Amino acid sequence: MRSKKDHLRTGQIGENIAREYLENKGYKFIEQNYKNKWGEIDLICEKDETIVFIEVKTRTEDRFGSPELAINNRKIQKLIKNSMAYMKFNKIDKSYRIDAISIILEDSGQAQKMNHYENITM
Repeated sequence: MRSKKDHLRTGQIGENIAREYLENKGYKFIEQNYKNKWGEIDLICEKDETIVFIEVKTRTEDRFGSPELAINNRKIQKLIKNSMAYMKFNKIDKSYRIDAISIILEDSGQAQKMNHYENITM
């Protein structure tokens, strides 16, 4: 069984892979691991005048299901509340959306498989 420390390290590796992927696609990085009373937003970026809040799910294997399965309706509702609070607190008056990136890592720590889902609340 994996420890909490291993789990956190896997998540951090995935977030760093996702950040690099997004920056290579022209996204401007704003913040990582933003926390408020509703939880945490893994990555916040901007693309084409739109603020993009990204939930990153990383696994070392998919035998218990794909990482996407961890993004359920309850999680999406928390992401919406977090995103709205971030926009209000920072007085940002732009459009925004919520994306998800799922990653399965190889033993080497590189992405074996990665999927980017845009605007998951639609």
